[in-house]
Amino acid sequence: MKILFDQGTPVPLRQFLKGHTVKTAYEEGWSALSNGDLLTEAENAGYQLLVTTDQNLRYQQNLRERRIAIIVLLTTSWPRIRSKTQNILEVINAMSSGGYAEIPF
Repeated sequence: MKILFDQGTPVPLRQFLKGHTVKTAYEEGWSALSNGDLLTEAENAGYQLLVTTDQNLRYQQNLRERRIAIIVLLTTSWPRIRSKTQNILEVINAMSSGGYAEIPF
């Protein structure tokens, strides 16, 4: 799966997502884009999943028309995220086009 990490997503999570292609918004040159523009660019570039820590995304954007799936990590704390990497990978592997999930910590 082609995965994009939003600005707040800890980059070390990438090493736990074996079998997936992961890039960051920064690496793509999209760090200054608003959420709506970022989602559009990601979809146009063939990304299948956005991993973000932006808990307001679903309230700020109409996600019903989106092809890209979205996972929201409900913390930015790397130690807390690291303790749930297996759970995160399971959720990622279960996602389908246009899906949405929040992962609590």
